[in-house]
Amino acid sequence: MAHLSDIVVAGLILVGSFFLLVGSLGLATLPDLMRRLHAPTKATTLGIGALLIASTVHFTVATGTPSLHEVLITLFLFITAPVSAHMLAKAHILRHPDLQARLPVPDNSGWATVTPPPEDACEPR
Repeated sequence: MAHLSDIVVAGLILVGSFFLLVGSLGLATLPDLMRRLHAPTKATTLGIGALLIASTVHFTVATGTPSLHEVLITLFLFITAPVSAHMLAKAHILRHPDLQARLPVPDNSGWATVTPPPEDACEPR
């Protein structure tokens, strides 16, 4: 049983390392913010999730009791990464009028919309 768990842990570490490498390269090489958001929120989240699951499997087999700390960290990461990426993308779109013209921006009927300041609000008086 320990030999099988070592193979599973090694496989999860390799998969996690691959996704972390791809996410890091994407973050470093993609040209603009909207494209760079995909690298840490997709690939890197999967990579760190695989590493945390590998840690869970390893310590569960090693100690004989379930290790739930890593599971909670994984769940928290999978919940917060997409939400933070969505908020960063929304703030980026609202700060750049040229993006607002190309992308549909909702009206102010919902709680999650923000009205951008008027053009003359940034000018000193």
